[in-house]
Amino acid sequence: MPKLPRLIIATRNTHKTEEIRHILGHIFEISDVTSLPGLPKIEETGTTFLENARLKALGISSHTDGWVLADDSGLEVDALDGLPGVWSSSFGGEEGNHALNNVRLVREMEGQIHRSARFLCTLVLAKHGVEKGVFRGAVEGRIAESPSGSGGFGYDPLFIPEGHSASLADLGAEIKSKLSHRAKAVRAFAAAAEAGNLLNF
Repeated sequence: MPKLPRLIIATRNTHKTEEIRHILGHIFEISDVTSLPGLPKIEETGTTFLENARLKALGISSHTDGWVLADDSGLEVDALDGLPGVWSSSFGGEEGNHALNNVRLVREMEGQIHRSARFLCTLVLAKHGVEKGVFRGAVEGRIAESPSGSGGFGYDPLFIPEGHSASLADLGAEIKSKLSHRAKAVRAFAAAAEAGNLLNF
């Protein structure tokens, strides 16, 4: 059996890596930047998901020989004029603190009647510092009044996808892998890869 091509996910978030591996594991050997000590930390200074994903993909791929896939994603809430957006991971005041992020979101949404929101994901594929493709995914939904569920991560306990009455955290990994914003973007990338439109194996 031929060896699978290597794909480096430009993240230190093991939850993201596992979500992507779940979809791409039959096409690629998946690893992330935790397997590459010494890589520089890429500052996410962009004001859009595309800008931040591009910064990470180009930055990491400039220091490696393989394919690099970077994602930037987050939650946009209509009642908050699109916040937290690109600041989703630090909305609560501490980078990566999901509990604080959720506490602030509940507080900001208190008394709001219009609770529509969406998760957005942008993926950028790069090699040797050159951009090779962009893929996007989105899922519409609404913000619950209080968190529910122990699955998933981030805002999953507060986000109820369109067509469902339970949060992403309640719905579980199998359902999330079918409808999440990241899953949709990753599947778009997988389709292009399997069609031979991107990678020369």
